[in-house]
Amino acid sequence: MTVRTRTALATSLVLAIAAGPVAASPVFAASPSLTASAPRPDAKALRAAIAGLPDADATTALVRVAGTDGSWRGSSGVAEIGSGHKALEQGRFRAGSTTKVFTAAVVLQLAAEHRIDLAASVQDYLPGLLPDSPPISVRQLLNHTSGLQEAHDDKPFAEAYEHRFGTVTPRQLVAASAAKPREFAPGTQQHYVGVNYTLLGLLIETTTGGSYEQQVSQRILRPLGLRHTSFPGTDPRIHGPHNHGYQAVKSSDGTTELRDVTQWNVTDVWATGNLISTTADLERFLHALFRGQVVPKAQLKEMFTVPQGIPLYGSDQPAMYSAGLTRFTLQDGTVGWGKTGGLYGYNTAVLGVRDLSRTLVYSVNSTDAKGSEMNKVVRRIISAAFTH
Repeated sequence: MTVRTRTALATSLVLAIAAGPVAASPVFAASPSLTASAPRPDAKALRAAIAGLPDADATTALVRVAGTDGSWRGSSGVAEIGSGHKALEQGRFRAGSTTKVFTAAVVLQLAAEHRIDLAASVQDYLPGLLPDSPPISVRQLLNHTSGLQEAHDDKPFAEAYEHRFGTVTPRQLVAASAAKPREFAPGTQQHYVGVNYTLLGLLIETTTGGSYEQQVSQRILRPLGLRHTSFPGTDPRIHGPHNHGYQAVKSSDGTTELRDVTQWNVTDVWATGNLISTTADLERFLHALFRGQVVPKAQLKEMFTVPQGIPLYGSDQPAMYSAGLTRFTLQDGTVGWGKTGGLYGYNTAVLGVRDLSRTLVYSVNSTDAKGSEMNKVVRRIISAAFTH
């Protein structure tokens, strides 16, 4: 991987995560491959990227860089404000929307077993949950071209915090979305909407007769030895060693306090974002996935194929989401793939190039994890991981 490629990748990832895609590209099969000629990760730059925590932007950072050209891992910050305890490098955290990669992988496994037809209508598999017309294919759920609206708008933090221990069922989320008009005809635009993956979680349960959590555990977690990855269900706690998450809240007198948001019932994100994991487990999963050890080769193509000829909703920019992943296109035609996630207190990502010559997994305990601007610590980590 050349210096030019790594610099372009860092720029592309930062821009894509913060504001959407920067350029169009062909599907992966037509994209150039990378070489494994890059120098080892720049340890000095990575240490500098996470130095000085806790600060106004984050309380903890856990980072793992790996690939054919070497690896680096590090941590910074504190496990809990006021405790005096350093951040736990193997601490567990809420992985947010990186959960969608696991969900997509199970659906694609079921497709390989001929138990799910990706071209078939989800209404045929899950009758009564959505209006019968227009039909939405399973593939359109996977790549966010369904036209469904999100179940609920984001609530202000104060309201969300007040109801943080409440339980929401998947069918309640789907019903709320189904009651809204479609944003566009299925397959004509792309809009990242979490309820697509709520429906996929229900599809997994209907197809297998087991719970979504059981299927992910049986098919992915146990075979890969991801012993520190789990689903919390309705339990608001993170069990096992973990670093606390915080949200910065402005008081009426203008000062800012950090509100501990570690305990939270995240049933509202179920198959779209409620995984608890570690950076080591996510790195192992990412490498196994890209190597074809999780999803069979024929179905794995779905994860590296973005719909052609359609725009992102409400823009003139091209589609950027595949089945479970996001494509980042570089100026020289090289493609990066990955997934980010954000829940109050925690920002997470699994990112890499297709040949695994460079990958990045991070968990940053952002003080505004659901904010519209990219966290400054995250920006530094991405730049250090892929530029040097």
